[in-house]
Amino acid sequence: MTRIYFDHAAATPVLPEALEAMVPFLKDEFGNPQSFHQFSRKAKQAIEQARHQVARFINAPAESIIFTASASESNNLALKGFALANKSRGNHIVVSAIEHFSVLEPVKTLKRLGFDYTILPVDQYGLVDIEQLKRALRPETILVSIMHANNEIGTIEPLKEIVAVCHEKNVLIHSDGTAAVGRIPVDVTELGVDAYSFSAQSFYGPKGAATLYLKPGKRIVPLIEGGIQEKGRRAGTENVPAIVGMGKAAEICLKQIDQWSEKMQALARRIVDELPKRVERLVFTGHPEKRLPGHISLCVEFVEGEAMLLSLDDQGIAAASGSACTARSLKASHVLLAIGLPHAVAQSSLVLTLGKDNTDADVDYFLTQFPTIVERLRSFSPLYARYIKGEDPYQFKPGADEHQTGHEPENRENIGEG
Repeated sequence: MTRIYFDHAAATPVLPEALEAMVPFLKDEFGNPQSFHQFSRKAKQAIEQARHQVARFINAPAESIIFTASASESNNLALKGFALANKSRGNHIVVSAIEHFSVLEPVKTLKRLGFDYTILPVDQYGLVDIEQLKRALRPETILVSIMHANNEIGTIEPLKEIVAVCHEKNVLIHSDGTAAVGRIPVDVTELGVDAYSFSAQSFYGPKGAATLYLKPGKRIVPLIEGGIQEKGRRAGTENVPAIVGMGKAAEICLKQIDQWSEKMQALARRIVDELPKRVERLVFTGHPEKRLPGHISLCVEFVEGEAMLLSLDDQGIAAASGSACTARSLKASHVLLAIGLPHAVAQSSLVLTLGKDNTDADVDYFLTQFPTIVERLRSFSPLYARYIKGEDPYQFKPGADEHQTGHEPENRENIGEG
């Protein structure tokens, strides 16, 4: 059966070199890095080697690298750690409306602890407006968290400008770089961020290893206490094999990222150029130019996103609809609603994220199979039936929205003050 993987934003296959580097630490070199005997030394040395490899990948000093278990943990550590460490300076935090839930949920928790937050709106492309950011900052603002690039719509934010605005007001800036690392070169020193999160699974490393970059001289309160690991910033026995694999993947990706990105960009361009010739009523999302290479995000009107995923999977094609964390929720993506799409259109989301191993043959197969899938799904869509009759497919009578879309209306939190 055909197997094509277009979901690299959710996870990437592990590089053979990374897997090979991990194996000794799953077998003979099993010692605890914190012990004081020969079994622990190689494990300790391997972690430090990986720390240097990951640091070089993002042009950071090695001592600024904190290993965690996931990007979600890194985001939580940055948000809560910075807030608690700086509560004497203020209690206000700013985040964008399209952040990952591992940023949006922690600020809600911090609000229950006495902090306040503002959710910054974005434009139709998902870009943060610099002037709106300036207006959102208050004397008591201590932290801003805005992602480097959005995993769902592919838009790359003007992070360097955002950093400059924050630092002018003496405000810390954290960025979730999970979607960016492994697709575009990242230089945290040039960007100037105070903290930056990303995970190994985004750049052909193993799951279970991630990083929080913390600018030297900045302080956080640890989330996990009870040990001296990571200089006391993250307690718990280290996941040595995963960390080693992350380091090796970072080393290889640093050398190959430009070549891989160029290839992914060319394949994505084929889909963006050719698909509208085969399927009508497509709404491409995200910025058309300021976007991640190999990333295609669109809405296929009159078709449910989940139905597309299942139908594509039947043909051996793996894709996504919305973020990996919300694909099973049967609700419209908060990102697509934030950029102004109607609820019914947002539910027709499809996200294709290509990788270094995808080929023109993969694109050919997708372009052949997908129009047939859409035609079949639209054949029993009430929205499409209205469209064919020349009626407004999204104009319903009061109370009809649930019946037509198959979902309850989402109780969406207002954008603005938290």
